Amino acid sequence: MRSIAIIGSGQAGLLAAHGLLKGGNRVTLYSDRSPEQWLNESKPTGTATRFDMALQFEHELGLGSWENDAPWGDGAHITLCPAPGNRMLTVSGRLKRPFLAIDLRLQSHSWMHELVKRGGRLEIENVSLARLEQIAAEHDLTVIATGRGDMCRLFERDAARSVYDKPKRHLAMVCIKGPAMGFDGIPLLPVKHNVIAGVGEGFWVPYYHKDAGASWNLVFEAIPGGPMDRFEGITTGDQLLEIVKGVVRDFMPWDYEWMKNSELSDRLGWQVGKFSPTVRKPVGRLESGRLVACLGDTAMSLDPIGGQGANNGNKMVRNFVECVAAHGEQPFDAEWMTNTFERFYARHGYSTYTANNMLLEGPTSAVKDLLFAQYGSDGRFDNYSGPQLLANAFVENSNDPAQLLPMFQDRRKMHQFIEKVTGRSWIRAVASGAMGVAKAEFRQWRGLEPRHPVVPAFRVAA
Repeated sequence: MRSIAIIGSGQAGLLAAHGLLKGGNRVTLYSDRSPEQWLNESKPTGTATRFDMALQFEHELGLGSWENDAPWGDGAHITLCPAPGNRMLTVSGRLKRPFLAIDLRLQSHSWMHELVKRGGRLEIENVSLARLEQIAAEHDLTVIATGRGDMCRLFERDAARSVYDKPKRHLAMVCIKGPAMGFDGIPLLPVKHNVIAGVGEGFWVPYYHKDAGASWNLVFEAIPGGPMDRFEGITTGDQLLEIVKGVVRDFMPWDYEWMKNSELSDRLGWQVGKFSPTVRKPVGRLESGRLVACLGDTAMSLDPIGGQGANNGNKMVRNFVECVAAHGEQPFDAEWMTNTFERFYARHGYSTYTANNMLLEGPTSAVKDLLFAQYGSDGRFDNYSGPQLLANAFVENSNDPAQLLPMFQDRRKMHQFIEKVTGRSWIRAVASGAMGVAKAEFRQWRGLEPRHPVVPAFRVAA
């Protein structure tokens, strides 16, 4: 049995602890807070939306405790605006298998107790660098999974891979209760995206809250210095909720009635902040010369715009657990740490980081062709039209960003993909969607509602 220490009790650290424990290793998890402190005294560290590929690993480890109670999401509904007030087009796509977003405070509380029950060790302490030296000396392998905290400095920024050196968005997140669990005319429970060029993005995520149960987690991404950049200096959840209600009223008024009477799910259920999406080198060297590895946001931090942070972490942890198992009794040296990360980066990390960053920059020409060709999608489960199949594929890419990234980067490949999916020439597919978009644009020019595709018979219970 190998002796492995994990520093950090968030998504990646706990999942790694359970995976390594199941693999027959002796695992000690070091957490800066107890399970009860996680549950009752902490802010959520993120929304942690997970799609099927990431969820499967949790299921294999027996960690899906909320499946019967949590709201399972079916897909995504996206409204794209080239300017404030102009709802140019919509996308309504279904996933092959649903997604979940669980309050990380509830999850850490549960998974920590379960780790001890299964034979892992739990130490509650705030690990300093001096203490980290002792821990590393006592274990065969020490892993840092503390998110974007101070221990990130142990791992050098990978300048060749890290595209940005400053934040691309100023962020806000708030847990709310009150709004209906769905939207009239949209026949699925979606992540609802509103994308306003030059302003930012808003995402409404079906969420399982530790107290409120089925509810919503709202994420706002403001372009720095833009008209939605209103989150600086916020000190309370009530203050943030009033500001985001104003943001929705001003830039996404079609959703204002849905959320205007919402309340905080709990007094700590909010966050504001900003950071630069970063890839770090996977080997940390302590003053003694001992080595430590990294996982999750400590290794790669992604902007929340694509909902990929927890998904990327789960895939990284699965890869890490597999590589530990394959390594046998050999030492966990710098070469092993590097090769382990490179194995993950080749399969998932590059495509996830690249596709996620593309969302920060706006659609490429290839993506624009796809968005026009899918126009007409309405999200019905029995809709097998070409536009609906394209919308489904676009949304399914959140599960595995490697699937469509080559098409996003190469317009010729995108045209071939459109033709394969729709069975018609890409020119006709794009032109047909563009005609529908033009009709909606003309209606808005006349001061009317755009009449984007919906299912009028679908109504959500209050």
